[in-house]
Amino acid sequence: MHKNSVEHHIYTILRLAVAMCFIGHGSFGIITKPIWANYFAVFGIGHDMAYTLMPVLGAADIFLGLIMLFYPMRAIAAWLVIWGLVTASLRPLSGEPFAELIERAGNFGASLALLILCNKEEKGFKYWFTLIKPDFEINKQLLKQLETCLKIVCFLLLAGHGWLNLIYKKGLLGQYTSLGFHDPQHVALLVGCFELAAAVIILVRPVRGLLLAFFIWKMASELLYPHWEVFEWVERGGSYGSLLALWLLLGINREPRTSQVVQPQSV
Repeated sequence: MHKNSVEHHIYTILRLAVAMCFIGHGSFGIITKPIWANYFAVFGIGHDMAYTLMPVLGAADIFLGLIMLFYPMRAIAAWLVIWGLVTASLRPLSGEPFAELIERAGNFGASLALLILCNKEEKGFKYWFTLIKPDFEINKQLLKQLETCLKIVCFLLLAGHGWLNLIYKKGLLGQYTSLGFHDPQHVALLVGCFELAAAVIILVRPVRGLLLAFFIWKMASELLYPHWEVFEWVERGGSYGSLLALWLLLGINREPRTSQVVQPQSV
């Protein structure tokens, strides 16, 4: 596959991932997910007001997600970096484990990777509201920066989910029980060790074949939520997008250099 074609595929994947994060997260606001009330409480917002604000924020997220699908702008991608980090941080701030934050690294990491891929020299106010698209003259240094970003993001999202397994998160144990496992804690221990090992492999020495397996694993495991599984799966688009983008990127950055042909000297 031509290098420019691969870069365009990475751009498309990350752009779709950003839109999925917005739309999936916004859907929970529309259906007024009860646990969101805990996050509003961090700001001192009461239960009734939280339920009033949820659909408003949800509709705004979905609107921004649709813009990213049809006219992607840097300002929106940059906003998701901030918004995704803030909403993920509300989980430990409301009393949930810190692993809940890093497990959602894809929510803000995919947007950051998209901004790195489509970085331009020109700056200014108008720059942030121009159409975001890849530069097909992307240099090797920028691709290395993108690889580093994606490796860290993928490490965090897998390590975070593995951590939640190791501390026996109630929701995960419920998933394994619903699948018919009689010892869900043992399953959680095995899954946690597997995902932590996968995270370390990605950070230290990512292997393309394994990355594709981790991508499939992540997509399949996010379908196991007992309630609103479709919305949960869509919201984690940043996780799938980051893994798949890294898989494609490694095909560029690990290409062997073409050796120069030495011409015989004439006597």
